[in-house]
Amino acid sequence: MTDVNPAGAAAGQGQDRARSAAGAQDVAVARDRYVDFLRAFSILVVVLWHWAFTILVWGPTGPGATSPLGFTTGLWALTWLFQVLPLFFYVGGYVHLKAWERARGRGEHLGHFVWRNIRKLSIPALVLAVVWIGLGAAFGAVSDIAWVGRAVLLVISPLWFIAVYLGLIALMPLWLWLRTHFGAVPLVWFAGLVVVVDILRFRAGMEELAYVNMIFVWGLAFQAGFSYEQVVRAPRQFDAALMWAGLFGLVGLVFSGLYPGSMVGVPGETSNMAPPTLCIVALLIFQIGVAEMGRPTVERWLDRPRPRRIVEVVNRFAMPVFLFHTTGMAIGRGLIYAWSGEIGEKQVPDLAWWLQRPLYIAVSLACTLPVIWLFGRFGYRRPTPASPGVAAA
Repeated sequence: MTDVNPAGAAAGQGQDRARSAAGAQDVAVARDRYVDFLRAFSILVVVLWHWAFTILVWGPTGPGATSPLGFTTGLWALTWLFQVLPLFFYVGGYVHLKAWERARGRGEHLGHFVWRNIRKLSIPALVLAVVWIGLGAAFGAVSDIAWVGRAVLLVISPLWFIAVYLGLIALMPLWLWLRTHFGAVPLVWFAGLVVVVDILRFRAGMEELAYVNMIFVWGLAFQAGFSYEQVVRAPRQFDAALMWAGLFGLVGLVFSGLYPGSMVGVPGETSNMAPPTLCIVALLIFQIGVAEMGRPTVERWLDRPRPRRIVEVVNRFAMPVFLFHTTGMAIGRGLIYAWSGEIGEKQVPDLAWWLQRPLYIAVSLACTLPVIWLFGRFGYRRPTPASPGVAAA
């Protein structure tokens, strides 16, 4: 018979309760409802933008994509609010920082943490790319249609975002080292390097060098997320200063004549996104300020059960929605073309085109949901609350 020390047992139970309470507190701290809202909002804006504003036109070499921005005066101004990738990378940096802090507390090595998150994001993206490329190759071989490759490229083209995001995760050791040794100073360095690259691009004609800004601009946005908690604690005047500084920066850059007004690519114009320019840095500052200025109102809205539930559902399925929304859009467009008997759309949008946008969104959604369901049947696992992947970043 084993002797039991009552005092020791009570102390052990007390320690267990303390650890449970600490764990519960850690989960509570880790869940920031406003961060969840920003993630959900960003994903929905990207998806709805693609569904509503992608115009597929057919030329001699096959399908191509354009948008109403090049044909509608002043519409580019909407991209200052709805080109949300800078905000998305900013929130992603914060989420990954918190996830790493929790992982470090469990004794996980940084290399393992990085590889685990890269694997979690890359596998479904690679599966999607392989399936579409395989289908395209098979269909092209059977039908001998030359434009199949262009169609496949249009469907999987949003995966560039996943590739950039994976690169940022892979560089987590660098971001953490810079943060530990220099604080927020590297944000200024990165902004300065973006300026240098833009000067060499626009003044010296070094277009190839411009792609270095994929690291500097998105790295700046990602690492800025490490300062998220400091921004939240800052006075409201600081939020307003960020918003106005970013807005005036955008106005100055765009109306200098060096940069286009649209924050998304428009055919026939220099792009602020591919590769990113200094405008995206100003846009990031502007959007962080807008997000913080809107925080009190949105947090009151999130106190209601239904909005909170909607945000939770969108975050839960953010990864498959992003991955498969172009697949659903492609299927939906095919059904619309088959029903109408016309391939492609009007390149210059008219009133009828605008009135049809809700239909195109609804059809794309209806065709995306079954694809997500099939994906769930064959291996998708619901992300955990601490998961820092695309579904949580």
